Amino acid sequence: MLTAAAIIVFLTGIAHSYLGEKYILIRLFRRDNLPELLGSDEFTKNTLRFTWHITSITWFGLAAVLQFDNNHSTLFLYSIATISFISAAMAAFFTKGKHLSWIAFLTVSMLTYLSVSL
Repeated sequence: MLTAAAIIVFLTGIAHSYLGEKYILIRLFRRDNLPELLGSDEFTKNTLRFTWHITSITWFGLAAVLQFDNNHSTLFLYSIATISFISAAMAAFFTKGKHLSWIAFLTVSMLTYLSVSL
């Protein structure tokens, strides 16, 4: 179950970076009305790009821990299940179910919860 959860988290990170760059960031950066911080909009663009992709890097790290660390504590796994469930709920609520990440997050939540409960 944790291997499946790790694969889903890893693939979600890849999709997040690739699709976000292609369909959101590039289009956003074409606008001419981004806030100018520290003298230009370049700092704004770099900050948005960094914060976007750091999420994916965090998911890659989580996937590695889920896959390769065999000493998961119950607290760790319940925390991942809870965080994933809240992420699923937020994605479903704020996008009215259109952003399909809620499916991945809900699946990860169920897999990590069941890995402790069974």
